[in-house]
Amino acid sequence: MGAFGRNHARIYQQLAQQGEAVRLVGVVDPDVAKADVVAREFGCRGFGSIEQLISTHSEVQAASVAVPTVHHLQVARVLMEAGVDVLIEKPLATSLAEADQLIALAKRLGRVGQVGHLERFNSAVRATLPLITQPMFFEVHRLSVFTPRSLDVDVVLDLMIHDLDIVLSFVDSPITEIRAVGLPILSAKVDIANVRLQFASGCVANFTASRVSTERVRKLRFFQPKQYVSLDYGRQDVTVFSVGESAGVPSVNPQIAITKPPTVPAEPLLAELKSFLAAVRERSKPVVSLEEGRRALEVALDIVAAIAQHGKKANLEGIGGGS
Repeated sequence: MGAFGRNHARIYQQLAQQGEAVRLVGVVDPDVAKADVVAREFGCRGFGSIEQLISTHSEVQAASVAVPTVHHLQVARVLMEAGVDVLIEKPLATSLAEADQLIALAKRLGRVGQVGHLERFNSAVRATLPLITQPMFFEVHRLSVFTPRSLDVDVVLDLMIHDLDIVLSFVDSPITEIRAVGLPILSAKVDIANVRLQFASGCVANFTASRVSTERVRKLRFFQPKQYVSLDYGRQDVTVFSVGESAGVPSVNPQIAITKPPTVPAEPLLAELKSFLAAVRERSKPVVSLEEGRRALEVALDIVAAIAQHGKKANLEGIGGGS
């Protein structure tokens, strides 16, 4: 029942109030007092462990796993073995070995497993998908002010992994080269990082992620033949600049058409949980599968390793090993 776990509880209650076929029966936290506070707020029961929840409510069918990443495997295993489908917050796990265990568990037990890559459900991302032709260059910025949350992982696994997942879903091509630099600023982990990915298709993607910025920025821009697309995650807004097209809003240059695909701003977590519950009811593949969560994790871990390697070469104290 940290900040994000509470948001999950809020949305489940909201869905029930809107007439969705879902009932929030319980929230879990080792700090029972914290669980009880959230439970009272959202009209359910608080529990100190997953086992207590399951023994009390054997009818539980689905659960959000919004715990520190190091506990994802342990918590999700208990739930899946009890017959519960799971939405696991990103990053999927702390290692590929743990991710593989989660995938194997879900397959063996026939459980639905979805990863909480929230930006997949951003209306701007959804509006951009039909525009994809041949993306060749990405420039992505995700900057946040410092908060004491999620300091158990690098900024790559905390923030940048959102954009890695989006770009991987946009570019259907293997990565051939990773260049990365990062620094710890206010925590023991890397707080700011810049990464350049080269794909076999020739596409190049530059990422900057910071959790020590003075402002909040979440933007993705990419170029493809005769087109430039600018996406603002925060505003859930997309602007497309196309060469040689007459349709759209007139621009300074009559050869360039400016269009804005329609988007309906909505809370991405609401769309994510509705999608998860639909996959549970229909026994269908979720929008973001465990395998896709593993793919984003693999790239993120390769980036963390590249940052450590760069730190050693540059003699940057504290970057070479445990980051």
